[in-house]
Amino acid sequence: MKKLFTILGCIALFALTTTTVKAQNYKTGLGLGIDFGDGATLVGPSVRHHFSRKAAIQGEVLFGGNSTIIQGFLQYNSSIPGAKGLDWYLGGGPSVQLYDGGSSFYLVPMVGLDYKFSGAPLALALDWRPRLYLGDNDSDFNAGRFGLGFRYTF
Repeated sequence: MKKLFTILGCIALFALTTTTVKAQNYKTGLGLGIDFGDGATLVGPSVRHHFSRKAAIQGEVLFGGNSTIIQGFLQYNSSIPGAKGLDWYLGGGPSVQLYDGGSSFYLVPMVGLDYKFSGAPLALALDWRPRLYLGDNDSDFNAGRFGLGFRYTF
């Protein structure tokens, strides 16, 4: 696990120091977020806001599997040369699962693609977001989780 975070950190550092093109295609997107894969499918509101040329923050409140998930991600993003409207992003953040009788805490790294449709205020995002459970007496890693976002942009 330590090796995975080291590799992701090196990739992010390389990307931060070598990319100089304008990354975001919109300032803010608001819409539907879906978290799916191994386990329950979760659905709810999602917002993504670019607060600088290369950085965005994303927040979601998702429902499903008799749980509520509240999560926030800090993301580095950059355009893909030759692919107008298509950005890639790398980041992660905390996720808290609330359920009857308790709560769980996760760390969620992510890497994905964000596409802003030309001529329409719509964006579509797809990412891989494995989850690392951090509990009192144990931990667990679930690599089979993905995210899908449909957002109205403004």
